[in-house]
Amino acid sequence: MRRPRLPAEWEAQSGIMLTWPHEQGDWAPLLARVEPVFTRIASEISYREGVLIVCHDEPLRRHVLRQLRETDTRMDRIDCRIAPSNDSWARDHGPITVLDDDGTAYLLDFTFNGWGGQYPAALDNAITANLARQGVFGHTSCRPIDWVLEGGSIDSDGLGRLLTTEACLLSPGRNPQRGKTAIEQALHQYLGVEHVLWLAHGALAGDDTDSHIDTLARFCDPLTIAYVSCDDPGDKHYTGLRAMQAELHALTGPGGQPYRLLPLPLPAPRFNSDGKRLPATYANFLIINGAVLVPTYDDPQDAVALKQLQTGFPQHAIIAIDARPLIEQFGSLHCVTMQLPAGILTDGD
Repeated sequence: MRRPRLPAEWEAQSGIMLTWPHEQGDWAPLLARVEPVFTRIASEISYREGVLIVCHDEPLRRHVLRQLRETDTRMDRIDCRIAPSNDSWARDHGPITVLDDDGTAYLLDFTFNGWGGQYPAALDNAITANLARQGVFGHTSCRPIDWVLEGGSIDSDGLGRLLTTEACLLSPGRNPQRGKTAIEQALHQYLGVEHVLWLAHGALAGDDTDSHIDTLARFCDPLTIAYVSCDDPGDKHYTGLRAMQAELHALTGPGGQPYRLLPLPLPAPRFNSDGKRLPATYANFLIINGAVLVPTYDDPQDAVALKQLQTGFPQHAIIAIDARPLIEQFGSLHCVTMQLPAGILTDGD
């Protein structure tokens, strides 16, 4: 039996999936602010690879194409498809790609239940199957998996190690019938994971995903992890992030050596109009072919984070994306994207 492998995000990609915000969703009052962010992300990606854009309906599809044509976007790399959606967090409702040991890719369509039943998700849960029926993924097979798993909750080194958090994968709203051992077995079965690196600490105020790992700690290469750090004892995150830092220091990499750890600062607290703190984090970066898109927040710490991530990705261009509108709905840059490895996407229309 072939053993699957979950590739690292820095491996060659055919494109990135985005699910565009629309007037029938929670983004409605913020569309004027958030659409330029999506346009910028799509444009930057198009210089380096394909962009698959999921549009709620045909009017939105036409609107998105008009928006992109008004920029420097490589339109030959844009593929806009229609699939109804509840929201725009493609990281969690998009397909997860794995590779057989002969390099053959296939898509896993895990169940998405709105982060443990917190939000309506039926339309989002159907997107991947809808796109597969349209032939978007060419001859790549797409397999439905009756198990809740979100892309933002896992981070792979491509060599069988996976970073995740206990708060998310063990939350009762997702897979209550599975304990920790059963979840590790499922990660091995579906993703080929040999070592699960569990973090028991770390959470961001305003994050409603039960501590997705992509808000907290990320692989930059098989031996390097960038993570959110807090040095201010007066900040509510201090105790939890310090404990997470200690956990990261105790982890060992493929050869048994400790990881090189790159601390990322916390930007100054940001709050919405209701006074709720928003989950601004630099760990929510996106790796694409030859570049890393990094969320920024018009904060003095932006420059520190960009410099630190350049250390983690010395061969990549580091590109800042103003993500302030994204955090208004409690996510950031990585959360609205899903990478599709080389060979997945067909040509755009």
